[in-house]
Amino acid sequence: MFFINLSLLAAAVVFLVGCGSCQYQPTWESLDSRPLPAWFDQAKFGIFVHWGVFSVPSFGSEWFWWHWQKQQWKPYVDFMKNNYPPNFQYQDFAPEFTAEFFDAKKWADIFAASGAKYVVLTTKHHEGKVDLFPLQRKASKPILLICPAF
Repeated sequence: MFFINLSLLAAAVVFLVGCGSCQYQPTWESLDSRPLPAWFDQAKFGIFVHWGVFSVPSFGSEWFWWHWQKQQWKPYVDFMKNNYPPNFQYQDFAPEFTAEFFDAKKWADIFAASGAKYVVLTTKHHEGKVDLFPLQRKASKPILLICPAF
């Protein structure tokens, strides 16, 4: 966990320093005025890792909550009925997401060996409504790119 905290801190510092005195408003015009970081424009390959609470049931994909709660797809509803107690909530998976076998160095080595120029960790994926900004249209591109991985 110490490695993750340092990584997040380093990423935040790079983002804040890179922004300088940038002030953006919660509008598409403002967000679209952000300059594309040179390192990102030159990167031809990056990795998005989807790893979060949805990994606990190990069923389906990172869309687990969406299929189970929002769309109520029968395979997902049946899976929960057959494997978890009644009234089990999605957030009840959280204590089971321990990352027990996570090895940050091993992951970094694999990412570096792959040739990836950046890595984005996604821990929340379609688990309900999450609005970073009160915008009227859906984002079709990432709102925030923090820093290169290597």
